[in-house]
Amino acid sequence: MMSDETKTKVDARLKKILGQVGGVQRMVQQDRYCVDVLLQVAASRAALERVGQIVLRAHVETCVTTAVASKNEREIRKKLDELMDVLSRFSSIKS
Repeated sequence: MMSDETKTKVDARLKKILGQVGGVQRMVQQDRYCVDVLLQVAASRAALERVGQIVLRAHVETCVTTAVASKNEREIRKKLDELMDVLSRFSSIKS
């Protein structure tokens, strides 16, 4: 589970991203220059990617660390498999 501090940080970033995406929508509605829209889309994606990185770090620091500390081989394997799956999905966003 994420700490309250991490939740607050993620929530603030997501609210900012919502504003960015709303701005992109307004730019499209106002028929703004395509390159300007694309730059804002890239900025929004980067901000969302940063949120993913924060959540991923929290997962490793809490859930994965707890599983490893438990010394339960089944739980460790489950968390590591889950982590590898998430990493492969997360990295595919960058492609």
